[in-house]
Formats: sequence, C-alpha cells, structure tokens
Amino acid sequence: MSPKETNGIFSNLKNDIPASVIVFLVAVPLCLGIALASGAPLFSGIIAGIVGGIVVGALSGSQLGVSGPAAGLAVIVLTAIQELGAFEIFLVAVVLGGVFQLLLGYARAGIIGYYFPSSVIKGMLSGIGIIIILKQIPHAFGYDKDYEGSMSFAQPDGHNTLSELYYMFEAISPGAVIIAVLSMAILILWEQPFMKRISLFKMVQGPLVVVALGIVLNLVFQNMPDLALRADQVVAIPVAESIGGFFNQFTFPDFSHITNSAVWVTGITIAVVASLETLLCLEATDKLDPMKRVTPANRELKAQGVGNLLSGLVGGLPITQVIVRSSTNIQSGGRTKMSAILHGFILLGCAMAIPRILNLIPLASLAAILFLVGYKLAKPALFKQMYALGKTHFIPFIVTILGIVFTDLLKGIGMGLVVAVFYILYNNYKKPFVFETEKHINDHEIRIELAEDVTFINKAAIQRALTQIPDGAKVVIDTSKSINIDHDVWEIINEFKTNSQYRDIELDVIKGGYVGIPNQVKEIEHAIANSLVTRVKQNGQPVPE
Repeated sequence: MSPKETNGIFSNLKNDIPASVIVFLVAVPLCLGIALASGAPLFSGIIAGIVGGIVVGALSGSQLGVSGPAAGLAVIVLTAIQELGAFEIFLVAVVLGGVFQLLLGYARAGIIGYYFPSSVIKGMLSGIGIIIILKQIPHAFGYDKDYEGSMSFAQPDGHNTLSELYYMFEAISPGAVIIAVLSMAILILWEQPFMKRISLFKMVQGPLVVVALGIVLNLVFQNMPDLALRADQVVAIPVAESIGGFFNQFTFPDFSHITNSAVWVTGITIAVVASLETLLCLEATDKLDPMKRVTPANRELKAQGVGNLLSGLVGGLPITQVIVRSSTNIQSGGRTKMSAILHGFILLGCAMAIPRILNLIPLASLAAILFLVGYKLAKPALFKQMYALGKTHFIPFIVTILGIVFTDLLKGIGMGLVVAVFYILYNNYKKPFVFETEKHINDHEIRIELAEDVTFINKAAIQRALTQIPDGAKVVIDTSKSINIDHDVWEIINEFKTNSQYRDIELDVIKGGYVGIPNQVKEIEHAIANSLVTRVKQNGQPVPE
C-alpha cells in the first residue's frame, strides 16, 4: 500500500471498526455454511474468510469490497473434492487457481468486468437482495435445512428456495421466531431518524445489539424446553481445546498430485469462475459506494490471486469478492479497506480465543440482520427508477433478477446480459443513419447521413432504405461523420452505386477522413502519459502512480 493509502485507511476508524464487527458477524455463518455445502472441513471456510479479509483486503484497491468463500463455487468445490479423492489434493488446485488469477491480472483481464451493462449489475444487486430475504425466512422460523450463504434455487436437501418456505411450517421453532421478531424490531427502530440523532446509538449499531440479545435469549431459553434452540439453530464454529489444537485445524496441499491433469483443470475452472464473480461484485460494490470510487480491476485480480494461493497453501476454500459481505460493509458505514482487513483479524482472533461464545449466536439473529441487507439491495425505489428508464433497461434488469432467483448468480447474470445485448443490437439496427424529412429532402435530393459506427448489424436496414429510393432521384450518402464503417456496408453502397446507373439515380458519396483511425483509448493513454512526463521534466516532480 502506498503512504497515501495507509493514511487513508486509518483516518476513518470510527466508521470502519463498527462496520468490521458487523461484517464479521455476518461472515462467520456464511463461511461455515459454504464450507459445509462444499463438502470441505468447516474450518476451511474460516481460513478463507481470514485470508480474504486480511490478505486480499490489504492488497486490493477496493475500499469497500470484502472477500471470502463464495456460494457460487460450492458446487465446483464439492464435485472437485469427490473427483480428486481428497481435500489435500483439491488444495493444490486452489493454489494453481491463485497462480492463474495472478496471470489474468498481469494480462489485464480485469477489463471484462466493464462490459456488463448497468441494468444487469443493478439487477444482480436486487436479485441477490431478494434471494437473501427468501433464503433467510426459514432460518428466522428455525428451519435450518439449507446451509447459510446458499444462493442457488435448487438446494442440497432436494427442495428449492420456494418449496423451503412451505416445508418450514412443519418445523417452526418458537424460540427462533421470538429472537427473529425482536431482532427485526430493534433493527427497524435503529433505522429511525430520531435514533440516529442520539450519539450513543450512533456508536452502538443495531446489529451488535441484535447479536447480544440473541446470545442472552439463547442462554435464557436453554432452561425452557419449549423455547430452547437446537444445535443446528446456532453458529457452529469448530472449537479447539488449545492454541496447538487450533493450528492443527489447518490442512496443507499434497503437491505429489500436481502432475494430475484433473487438478490443473480444476485450478483453471476456479480461476475463471472466481475471477468472473469477483469482477461482477467489484462493479456492483463500486455502484453502491456512496463516494463512487472506481476500483482498479486488474489489481483486484492480482489480490484475489495472492489470496487464493495463500488460502490453498494453509487449507482454505477458494476466495472471491462477495456482494453480501461487501453490501453489509457499506450499509454498516464502512469507509475504507480497513473495515475488511479488521473483519479478517477479528475472525482470526475470535476463532482462536472465543469460539464457544460465537457458538451461542442464534442463526435467527443473523437472519434478521440479513433481512435488512437484502431489503436495502432490493428497495422498491430501484424498481421504479429502472422502470422509468424504459424497457431497454427495465427488461434486462427484471430478467437478471428472475434468473438469479430461479437458477443461480452466474446463470442469472448471463440471462440478463443476453437480453441487454439483444436490446443494444436492436437499437443499433434501428439507427444506422440520420434522416430527417424536413432537413434531408430538398429539391428532390435525398440525403442520408450514416451514423458514427456502422456495422454488419445495420446491413438490412441500410439495404431496405436504399431499395425504397425511387428511380430518377438524387441521393447523397454522407459518411463524413462516420468513424467506423464495416466492409459489408461499403459493399452495399458500392452495389447501390452500380445499380443507380440503371435507374437514372444521381448518387454522390461523401467520404470522411477517419479511415484507419487508431485505438482511441490507447491514444489518450499515451497522450496523458506523455503530458505527465513533460510536466516532470519541467517541474522535477515525481510521476503519480
């Protein structure tokens, strides 16, 4: 980290420390749940959370993103462990995945994240918000068959997100319901404007009160058989009897299997899927950031690569940036990357020192906290805003949400992206040129001004327009404002030129001066770099990184 970054992350501790505690509380059950769903040792999820917080948090350029084990990789991990035969062999694939991610970062593959339309990213946020709410309802009722952190419609227990809402009525736990209801009441109270004006309640955030109340009620209910919580209704972090026992929970990769081609295929799969999830969450986190900071995507891939490499070396699950933890961080008032780093240190310290206290936290309390996170991600105001933008933005937004809710995160985003690209292509198809009747038909002259970028997609529309021009007309095709014209379009224009000789059409083609224009992004990068170098030579000041 540069000196500027170091000063920045220590300047907002009053905001970052409370946020880090809340992110930690949310992260613990998610780390454990994802490890359980992955068929891996439970402690491997904790390791991934620690590395994601401390290592990735320190190396990342994201100020608010939080990394850790991701539900989107759970199926890949489960299948890989079964196929490779041992968790120690799978860890070799995690290490290789980290190396591949580093290579992707140096290859500047982070640019991929910028190719997802805003409507899809906002749909992703709302979809995740809805799925969080739907997945947490059973936990609030004390029905905990699905693991914490699950994001897929189909569940390991054979049910799905919606059917789980039916089955939960067969196993309602009064104690869990009481805790969830009281927790929600506290969180709603803490959100009221008059509460935010009281300095004490600014310092002590609602989620901390909710967790403390949950622990107290759990202890009280232990003496009441009808209200007592079961073991599967509370956090279940592995407990070591000593410091030595704690470190014995770390597992190391078996590098004797590094020549196994299946290990390499798994490593590449982890790198690709983890990188894609990270880039999507990175874009979404930047949109949620109140300060609208932009995270360097390639640096993020490098940070994630180092994180996965280290996580694999000490027995952790694969890591990505995770939107649930990141959005919790933002909503809890986090300002800099220190909140993510501190959450990793808190996770490490508590896992070592007070695991039994953590195991008193009811999942119903955490469900209430996640309800609020989900609601803020999927606020009705966002739906109104997207609807006001028109169907070009609203339909991809809705398709993304439905896809995430009824399949999983990556498939849902893929569906939304396909629809968004369709609308982009359709709009491009409709606007191959500029034509205004009053302006472009004078003295029987028909003037067609081609758009800046004319591709093969516009062939049909241009062909149709030229075919409708009557015999004997005077036509001007103006390409002076076009930066890019595909060969396919020039072919149509040349064919029309030939055909016009037989139809008594007077044709004039005005060509522009942008033929062979170079990559404009690189041109501006070079210009800025040269400008900085010139300024350094003049002033003797160092070039900023």
